[in-house]
Amino acid sequence: MTGVGALPFLVVRRLGDRTMGLSNAVAAGLMLAASHSLIAEGVTLDVSLTLVGVLAGLGAIVLANRALTGAGDVDVADLTGANAAKALLILGIMTAHSFAEGVGVGVSFAGSEGLGAFITTAIAFHNVPEGLAIALVLIPRGTAVWKAALWAIFTSLPQPLMAAPAYLFVETFRPFLPVGLGLAAGAMIWMVFAELFPDAQEKMSSESAATGVALAFAVMMAFQMLVLHH
Repeated sequence: MTGVGALPFLVVRRLGDRTMGLSNAVAAGLMLAASHSLIAEGVTLDVSLTLVGVLAGLGAIVLANRALTGAGDVDVADLTGANAAKALLILGIMTAHSFAEGVGVGVSFAGSEGLGAFITTAIAFHNVPEGLAIALVLIPRGTAVWKAALWAIFTSLPQPLMAAPAYLFVETFRPFLPVGLGLAAGAMIWMVFAELFPDAQEKMSSESAATGVALAFAVMMAFQMLVLHH
């Protein structure tokens, strides 16, 4: 259901500077809430391993950004240059995030009866705002709506791919889950403060950008509480 997040852009035809700024602010808020959820889930399993994952995620994304900066022209999702680098970073982060979620789904099926089905359904709905976050970064920078939807779907493919082996070898995968959750969260947090929020501030006032981030964060947290905990 990740691709559904791009559908609102079918009715949005004109993207001015303020719209682009708001898109970055909302994407930042959604990703910040997602990272909070990942860390919260990780610390229930192992606080130390989650912290290791967060630090590893920060280190990995910094190194990846430096590599992309030094690579010259990058071309991805119909974008080039700096926009393509940002797109590649968010696509990489969300794909890594899906690996962790896929392991979580597989491990949940090894738990109590019905837990796996519930977690799978909850994550499916949870994927919609995550797809929206991807679309909010790609589409305002020039990616076609249908291509943004496909890229969003691509980032969620690791979920089913990792769920099966995680279920079959649950005791092997379980110890790595908090590290994976922390890694994805750390990378997301860096992306929010190093790329998305500064981009939002370039197109609108700092007050408006911060308000957009806070509101998106609150809406995403409310959605997570509704879907994942009820």
